[in-house]
Amino acid sequence: MTQVVLIRPGATVYDEQNRVQGILDLPLSDRGRAEVATLAERVSELELAALYCGPSQSALRTAEVVGRALGLRPRRIDELRNLDQGLWQGLQIEEIRRRHLKIFRQWLDDPFTVQPPQGEDVELACERIKTALRPMVKRHRDESIGLVACEPIAQLIAAQLRRDPRVQLDEQVPTGGFERITVAPEWGRNGVIG
Repeated sequence: MTQVVLIRPGATVYDEQNRVQGILDLPLSDRGRAEVATLAERVSELELAALYCGPSQSALRTAEVVGRALGLRPRRIDELRNLDQGLWQGLQIEEIRRRHLKIFRQWLDDPFTVQPPQGEDVELACERIKTALRPMVKRHRDESIGLVACEPIAQLIAAQLRRDPRVQLDEQVPTGGFERITVAPEWGRNGVIG
């Protein structure tokens, strides 16, 4: 079975300020660079066949450092860009919660039913993810690969790989970490893609 090591980039200034980043392209902060250095040490023992990443600065820089530790050159996949959170981008999470408590809570509990104003539809984002993941899973059947993706797209990727029909978002996923996901055996076979 294919295993995906899903890697979260190090922190940006927005992560430190508890702001929604979405598709705003921010570099790693000082804390983020330190997290990535530690992360690279932690994953250096893993045996990965390939390393993929989203196009944001934080994902690319994280992938570059991790790739050096693993002896892999990261491959940028534009379809793994973060979720466009529209007018919520740049706002502090507490501000959104205070102004729109019911909608924000619904966004976390069932993101398919809420779309941030002028933001991306989660269902369409999941289709984009499946399009990107399908060839990776097929190419690396029975291998382990690394994938660097920002939040919340990383949580959507995890749900797709696990074939979890109920997606709930966690607003406080730590930066600079990783999780191992064993891809469901039927994922990608006979047209089944999540």
